[in-house]
Amino acid sequence: MEVTLSPLNMQPIETIAIIGAGNMGSGIAQKSAQELFDVQMVDREEQWVNRGQETISNFLAEAVERRIFSPEQVEGIKKRVTSVVGVENVSRDTDLVIEAVFEDFDIKSAVFNTLDSACGENTILASNTSSLSVNALAEATARPDRFVGLHFFYHPAKNRLVEVIPSELSSPETVARVEQYCKMLGKVVIVCKDRPGFVVNRFFVPWLNEACLLLEEGIASTAQIDAVACKAFDIGMGPFALMNLTGPPIALHATNYLAEQLNTPRYTGAKSLQDLVGAGAMWDIGDDENCSVDAATTISERLLGQVFAVSAQIVSEEICSMEDVDRGAKVGLRWMNGPFEIMNSIGISEAYRMAKSYANLANFTLPDFFAIKAETGYGWDFNFIDVVQRGGVATVRLNRPEAMNALNETVVGQLGAVLDDLNSDSSVTTIALEGAGKAFVAGADVKFFVDKIRADSFPDIYEFTANGHVVLDKLENSPKTTVALTTGLALGGGLELALACDYRVGTRRTQFRFPETSIGIYPGLGGTQRTVRICGIEAARWAVLAGNFIDHKTAYALGLLTHLVEPAEVTSTVESISITGKPNQKYPHAPLQAEHPIATFTSAFYNDQNMATLLSGNCPEGFDVDDRNIGRQLKSLSRTAPIALKMANELLDAATSTTLEEGLNLELKGLENIFSTADSLEGLSALIEGRRPNYSNS
Repeated sequence: MEVTLSPLNMQPIETIAIIGAGNMGSGIAQKSAQELFDVQMVDREEQWVNRGQETISNFLAEAVERRIFSPEQVEGIKKRVTSVVGVENVSRDTDLVIEAVFEDFDIKSAVFNTLDSACGENTILASNTSSLSVNALAEATARPDRFVGLHFFYHPAKNRLVEVIPSELSSPETVARVEQYCKMLGKVVIVCKDRPGFVVNRFFVPWLNEACLLLEEGIASTAQIDAVACKAFDIGMGPFALMNLTGPPIALHATNYLAEQLNTPRYTGAKSLQDLVGAGAMWDIGDDENCSVDAATTISERLLGQVFAVSAQIVSEEICSMEDVDRGAKVGLRWMNGPFEIMNSIGISEAYRMAKSYANLANFTLPDFFAIKAETGYGWDFNFIDVVQRGGVATVRLNRPEAMNALNETVVGQLGAVLDDLNSDSSVTTIALEGAGKAFVAGADVKFFVDKIRADSFPDIYEFTANGHVVLDKLENSPKTTVALTTGLALGGGLELALACDYRVGTRRTQFRFPETSIGIYPGLGGTQRTVRICGIEAARWAVLAGNFIDHKTAYALGLLTHLVEPAEVTSTVESISITGKPNQKYPHAPLQAEHPIATFTSAFYNDQNMATLLSGNCPEGFDVDDRNIGRQLKSLSRTAPIALKMANELLDAATSTTLEEGLNLELKGLENIFSTADSLEGLSALIEGRRPNYSNS
């Protein structure tokens, strides 16, 4: 468990200015406006600001075509981006100004000099940089305590990763406020030390250069190196294709910078890369992907060894944790697995051998901890739970954003251990759960269930679920006030985790769903029991049996959310809850807003009298099957697994006449019956394979 202290009474960032209207600047502005921030997009000439606005318009037009946004939403986004000509004209009371100009120290310094005069004393300044020293940039400002480095990844409106780099003089409040802003953008945030390359570029840029060295050594062609790299790292694009996408000059500049800053000549741009950039050309990648076994071995071991060696350096220099190295690779680069996960898959001893070989080529020494770990033969252990304590409030972050924080055996076990510690800690009055990235928790790890069913290992499924019940009980019966910060997507087991808490705080990004009956099972972590006790049997049937998506307003109306606030108000809301303490009535057995349209509909449609008709696939009397809402409900029910639907309904009914403990035990008792059905395997497999299931009622 990692425990971090952060400042109290933190004021949220609400107004943004972006200096530079190029691809990065306009992308940051667009993403900020999408998340309802008012944004000033600033450049030195009107033509550049106009170009930035045009870039945003083009991206948003594409989003409309792909049905990501409606035309009305796009107009709202555009209106939130105000054009400003001249850095000196930034609004004085702006909360955060992000500089996103050329990667040139002198140019950036000049921008900050102007901003120091133009901005009020409370304005935070940030530099979007992929390479320059944040400490040096901070010293170029008159407010080093209110300065941080940011590294947004291209394209900022799409890529979910951002590295936050404090300077040595950045105040804790500054870092916390900027981190909160990034999270409000839905970003996965890595807070890291100011070292050349930060996290991702530290291992990724030399990886690109190493591919160029392999090429000029005549080991293989560009196509062959790309093909071997894709197989070795389980990625979609090799190094040469990636350089063509982002531009070879960027790769050359970045690798030369690292070579200089880290005094590592191995990183100096390969002659093949220098010649290509000098000619203004792109890599010629043919179709000759097949190479000899020896060549493939050399390519994979060199590229893997380089990544392993540099990743170990990153951890040794305490730039960030090994978990964050892996998150950077998976979220920022879209790798299937991070460097340390790949080491585990091929074996630590083999990984160390490859890293040692590369370290000899690069003329640097591997960290001692790597050699010690290799001698043990055991893989790396990963921590997916972080704890941040602010006063009496301990925020528990499920930090597995690349998998949308899905619950697996490791996460459940670590969460249980953390809750034990916090429940017994007298300095803690409130426990708040949150998920890293855009999701709270997107359910349980479905592949686990599929693997266990196919291996005929039901006891493992039972043990995992029973352990989940034990962990949720640590929230249900915690002596502390428990809060779920469901400010993103919460599905299945994630929603069940939230319902075990005393309070659930949501924002406009909140979205709930119980998908279980449509994938051949039923909610097995209390979803059939706590939902009824929170919002009543009729609303619970609507949520659980039909698996309806529940938006933030509906979730609040039904009582699934206890607080619905603006994203900037989440922290203050938790502090207020902490003062209030545990609720007088956690389970009201009725919607919070009985007059809400969904509440009134569920009361009429999913009442006891209609259930036999609905379960038989028919429309109850008095309802028009051609009505859009009625038709949607009947269609959703028809797509569920019949056995799962029947068992879920029985469990919901049981919740009206049993204690919570008795009802939870009934969920556990039914697990073997549901997971032994052919439909459970079909539904879960179809979800993984991205197809519609075909149920046989068996």
